[in-house]
Amino acid sequence: MPRLLQALAGAPQGGAEMHFLRLCLALKRAGVDQRVVIRPHPESLEILRAGGIEPVTVPFGGLFDRRTGRILKREIAAFRPQLALTYMSRASAAMPKGDFLHLARLGGYYDLKYYRRCDHLICITPDIKAHCAGGGFPEDRIHVIPNFVEDRSADPQDRAALDTPDDAALVFALGRLHENKAFDTLLQAIAQLPGVYLWLAGDGPLRQTLERQAVALGIAERVRFLGWQQDPAPYFAAADVYIVPSRHEPLGSVVLEGWMYRLPMVAAASQGPSWLIQDQEDGLLVPIDDAPAMAAAIGRLIAEPQTAERLVQAGRRRFEEGFTEEVAVARYLDLFAGLLDGSAAPVRSAG
Repeated sequence: MPRLLQALAGAPQGGAEMHFLRLCLALKRAGVDQRVVIRPHPESLEILRAGGIEPVTVPFGGLFDRRTGRILKREIAAFRPQLALTYMSRASAAMPKGDFLHLARLGGYYDLKYYRRCDHLICITPDIKAHCAGGGFPEDRIHVIPNFVEDRSADPQDRAALDTPDDAALVFALGRLHENKAFDTLLQAIAQLPGVYLWLAGDGPLRQTLERQAVALGIAERVRFLGWQQDPAPYFAAADVYIVPSRHEPLGSVVLEGWMYRLPMVAAASQGPSWLIQDQEDGLLVPIDDAPAMAAAIGRLIAEPQTAERLVQAGRRRFEEGFTEEVAVARYLDLFAGLLDGSAAPVRSAG
């Protein structure tokens, strides 16, 4: 197994941060010898330590931060990694050069100036790979490995505890409360579905704006703002329909979670969902920012349980074939082995 240094200069919460934690723990279970470097966010530290990983903490500060570089150089000298895998721009730019291969994982359409010193890139979709190749990064050093989510289940969240009738149709969505996620469009769709309740898990800069919008639309009594949920499983288990309304979603582990938790799904046709979802087969795609189409798709899944179940079964098959921990870890290990023995060709996801 390779010696792998992983580094993320992330926020306390977010999709990239959750994937980083998942991959660290999955590679630990697979026997990879790792050194993990992160900012000292308490929840992330707790999750890694519970999985048997003692992380190294650094500030990943701005222009005048010298401490991060010193700590990284110290850890490289002590651990002697064969590979370093960095996430997003700040950690990728901060990683010193050394006697190892530097890989960076890209979960979005980032400015490539932060990645010019990387030896290889790992992109989570073919479209992000095309963005990197179009920006001048050598295509034979760009690999595609999509995200994965852990296969798990949970008892349903008690609806009564959230003042939601047992017999009401319940829609669930989650994500950062940010313009890119288009929860404003989702609220407009819910306003066109009398009697349908919405549970929305997440936090962010638009929370108060969205709460005011729910009041203005006359649906505040049917919408529950749940805040950030470290474990959304009980909410998935309680819901009838799952929705991903995003305007921009490079891949969207949120799509994979819908398939994994066996919920019928409606998604706006942004970058990631439109790559992943086969419309009418394993989910329903609607145009971006089209509240009437979104409402119609949600209403269809509520009114047509056979259609909903057909989509659930097909989505679950897609998840098991391409997006489990076992599949993702095998792809990473194959790439690592190929890079270290010089035989690696660009990795492409089966999608």
